[in-house]
Amino acid sequence: MADGVSEAKRQPQRQRTTAALTGLVVVAFGAASLVSCTNNNSKTGATPTPPNTASFSGTLPSALASLGESAKASALASASAAASSASAAASAFEASVSAETARANAAAEEQLKNVKGGGNARSDVSLTGKPRSETGGLLAVVVNITNRTDKTASYAVQVDFRDPDGKVVETRFVGAQQLKPGEKIQTLAVSRKPPEPRLTGEIAKAQRY
Repeated sequence: MADGVSEAKRQPQRQRTTAALTGLVVVAFGAASLVSCTNNNSKTGATPTPPNTASFSGTLPSALASLGESAKASALASASAAASSASAAASAFEASVSAETARANAAAEEQLKNVKGGGNARSDVSLTGKPRSETGGLLAVVVNITNRTDKTASYAVQVDFRDPDGKVVETRFVGAQQLKPGEKIQTLAVSRKPPEPRLTGEIAKAQRY
């Protein structure tokens, strides 16, 4: 009787053990199948399908164009700011000029309105450079005026500033009044343009009156 009971107890245990082993076999077989599939794909050289570039919408060039326009607008804004800064600096520099010099410059512009050609006093006038370190970075030329006659005379001078292409981009007027014979005076013609491009000053007209 005892042996029968023991045998009855051992049968369910065998069944559970068999079921567990069967499950392990199934899992192992599934894993082996998965590895096999992966290896087969690797061996056959399967690769992802590349995108069809023909379907691209072309929005990238449009974005680049917008970026270019933005850069252009930024450059124009910088140039405008530089011009405004140069003009303000010129105004401040000229504000230090005496009232007498300002009157002479205004009279010079008025005198030259009706002068044809280069005027009658070009040989009495010359230009020399002035360091930008002394003008706050502005382009300024020293106008040297010498009365080479034997009579008292006044002078009106027109200074043109040309760009690297030779185009006149700015004109300034300076003058000297009541110079005695042999007397020499120096005055400044100051450009209001930005430092770049670099300009060159030249005497356009010089009139003695």
